[in-house]
Amino acid sequence: MSDARIRVSGLTFSWPDGTPVFNELSFALAPSRIGLVAPNGAGKSTLLQLLAGQLTPQAGTVSITGKLGYLPQRIVVDAQQSVADLLGVTDALYAVDRVLEGDADPILLERADGNWDLRDRVNSALASLGLHQVTLLRQASTFSGGETLLLRLAAQLLRRPTVLFLDEPSNHLSAAARNRLYRVLAEFRGCLFVASHDRELLERMDQIGELRPSELRMYGGGFSLYRAATDAEQSATDRQLQNLRKELRREQREKQQAREHAEQRASNASRRLGSSGLPRIVAGNHARQAQVAAGKSATVHQARVQEVRSELKQAEQQAASLVPIRFSLPGTRVGPTQLVLACESLQACHEGRKLWGDSGVSLTIRGPERIAVLGDNGVGKTTLLQMLADQRVPDGGTVRRGPGHLAYLDQRLDQLDPLLSIAENFARLALSLSMQARSDILARLGFRGRRMELPVGALSGGERLRATLACVLHADAAPQLLLLDEPTNNLDLETLHPLEQAIGSHEGALVVTSHDRSFLDSIGVTRRLELDSEGLRDASA
Repeated sequence: MSDARIRVSGLTFSWPDGTPVFNELSFALAPSRIGLVAPNGAGKSTLLQLLAGQLTPQAGTVSITGKLGYLPQRIVVDAQQSVADLLGVTDALYAVDRVLEGDADPILLERADGNWDLRDRVNSALASLGLHQVTLLRQASTFSGGETLLLRLAAQLLRRPTVLFLDEPSNHLSAAARNRLYRVLAEFRGCLFVASHDRELLERMDQIGELRPSELRMYGGGFSLYRAATDAEQSATDRQLQNLRKELRREQREKQQAREHAEQRASNASRRLGSSGLPRIVAGNHARQAQVAAGKSATVHQARVQEVRSELKQAEQQAASLVPIRFSLPGTRVGPTQLVLACESLQACHEGRKLWGDSGVSLTIRGPERIAVLGDNGVGKTTLLQMLADQRVPDGGTVRRGPGHLAYLDQRLDQLDPLLSIAENFARLALSLSMQARSDILARLGFRGRRMELPVGALSGGERLRATLACVLHADAAPQLLLLDEPTNNLDLETLHPLEQAIGSHEGALVVTSHDRSFLDSIGVTRRLELDSEGLRDASA
């Protein structure tokens, strides 16, 4: 391991509209592999941008010892750029080649210095990420999103960083590409800080850091140990709530009993004093002493009740922050032999080339089947789903759909109007639902009160997915066929589990593309099909 270090002290950051993100956040990280987790919208990407110097905090300091590498979640490239441009090696390779040809220009010599083995390092980096056949002159426009991400990662690795920040690096990657990514990161010997929802990647981390507004709470080990620890914390919180509620009821009973006893004693004392024959002034002193004692007792019990109430309120606030997201799918049922969809010799063309061979894609869906379409990046999985959903016209073949309604959720999540609020989008698409019903659904998805009035364009990726799910799945009639294109890419780990449960209880048919093997196992996939350049084939073996 290197001597790289990350130190953050008193970091405070708010968005221009005043929305707070971090308040005096402090932590220190030594060289290790650290997974960063938090609900969507909690600021994972913002924290990485602050650490990488892409954003400026309102207060606090960030100190990084070592050479920094940073891969953002959203990668924008110029379609005309070459692979060499994406890797950031165009000038250095040109200088090396010119100097080796005999050019002694001082500028070229300076650029070439330390880069004599650059071409070999480029080839090695590309090969390690499965891009060994990629030429340096190939244009960026010819790559899929996953391939572009890998190229950008290779660019960072070529810089030989000792501190590496990665924001959702496995999004959009195929299973094979993810495995290569895992191997590459396992070989990294600096300080690796990865924001991710990928449970397999997080399991390979040395530590998990859970991000909170004023704290980065660290847990030793990978994701399974982190989950066990947080489950234990949740159970402890639940037990604390139960105990505090019992204690409050007991204190209230004791307060009431003490008051009743004091009243009874005062009444008895008054009767005894009236018949005791004591002088009036002495009797009055005895009565006042009894009242003072009763008042002290009441004050003590009232203070204890208030103390327990305060503890209970704090515990309830903590528990409220842990209330899980709950997805609900509209009720639907598909008969076991019902024809849901059938396509034959379906074909798509790109630059005059057939994507799926001469035979194309043929698929029949009957009954409540759960089908996973697998395949490498760039084989056309999204294109296939678009054709099944009637969002794209096939270049050949036919699609026949059953009488039931279908719902399609694409990767771009652009079905909603970004200028309208969540509630306004929902109202436009779910005309049959009452305002209260829509509010209840949005509340279960974490959009309570004023949060449902947020414009869609201001939402994080995971929040946008939740809002889109609510609008698409509850629009018009209940869907008998769900078409989901990489639905877990933008979900945080707290949202992923309830989504798995909801899809698991769906009684209609389902076609999903996903590289998340844990997710596919959880939703009970019944057929796994592999899409490649020859078409669709059974991948269950």
